[in-house]
Amino acid sequence: MSSAHLVTAEELERRPEDDYRYELVEGRVIQMSPVGCQHGAVVVQLMFLLKRHLQDSKQGAVFTEVGFKLASKPDTVRAPDVSFVTKHRMPSPAPRGFFQGPPDIAFEVLSPDDRPPDVRTKVDEYLSRGVPLVVVVDPESRTVTWWRPGVAPVTSRTPEDLLDLGDLMPGFSCRLQDLFE
Repeated sequence: MSSAHLVTAEELERRPEDDYRYELVEGRVIQMSPVGCQHGAVVVQLMFLLKRHLQDSKQGAVFTEVGFKLASKPDTVRAPDVSFVTKHRMPSPAPRGFFQGPPDIAFEVLSPDDRPPDVRTKVDEYLSRGVPLVVVVDPESRTVTWWRPGVAPVTSRTPEDLLDLGDLMPGFSCRLQDLFE
């Protein structure tokens, strides 16, 4: 694909399946490698904890690697490792393709090859496109950092610290060590 050709979200959706994941940033396709075991285990554990909470509370829907169309002309589609959309924002039925608009919470689980400037760029993009909370989980250091628009990030570092999603997912909290089991 020529670097001069900007791709639309619709073209990205029609892309043939292969062993890679893709995101779209201002019309440019970004190829992402398959994830490793540690990353995958943390994503599954986070999904389990969130899904268990949402089963009783019915506050919304949790997804993994769903594309969210964050901008148009040129299009940007990001696919957080895990995401949450509140019940009142979920269309019924759920869209076949990408979700139009941002998630309410975007969770990014770091991989060993993630570069800090790239992660920060992605976090800033989420925040500037309307995501109220971005949670970055680092399996290597076993830390979690919360990012909200206009507020300094907060990092939790000890196993007993809580991942509390507060006003966006009332009643949900877990210890950091629960994420890394």
